[in-house]
Amino acid sequence: MDSATARVQALDAAEKLFYGRGIQSVGMDDIRGASGVSLKRLYQLFPAKEQLVEAYLERRDVRWRGQLAAYVEERQTNPEQRLLAVFDWLEEWFGEADFRGCAWINSYGELGARSERVAERVRAHKQAFRDYLGSLATAAGLPDALAGQLYLLAEGAMVTAGITGTTRPATEAREAARALLAAR
Repeated sequence: MDSATARVQALDAAEKLFYGRGIQSVGMDDIRGASGVSLKRLYQLFPAKEQLVEAYLERRDVRWRGQLAAYVEERQTNPEQRLLAVFDWLEEWFGEADFRGCAWINSYGELGARSERVAERVRAHKQAFRDYLGSLATAAGLPDALAGQLYLLAEGAMVTAGITGTTRPATEAREAARALLAAR
């Protein structure tokens, strides 16, 4: 197995296990078993578990933000409605069978205080999401301050959905976002 294939298999397994069970409860031997990549190869690719966690978060970030942007662009042409479509996408995500909350919030909760590398990945993801909302607000001719408020609504919905296991937080956050847009 070449390095690129081994890396993909290891990251696929890491994502499933880290997101499903939590980072601290998953060892490199668990990754080996789920991926079919030998421990020796795993440690060649990721000399420390922290590096595997960092790579998992980076890869998930690209996919998560790409899926969000594609959803918003496909469903809405009105710039203001694109902001509300973010909450529609969150509702769909929260309804997925394997939804277990926000991977970055979960990772920060587990490792953020002890791993600056993980904390940096989490901050980068959250800033990129905030920047995306800012770009949607700008396109709609809305102030950046509104994007910050919408960001907080979305983040609160993510945390609450992860805890409650329901999609309702997205619905409630969307209605709050609608009220913010109407009040401007």
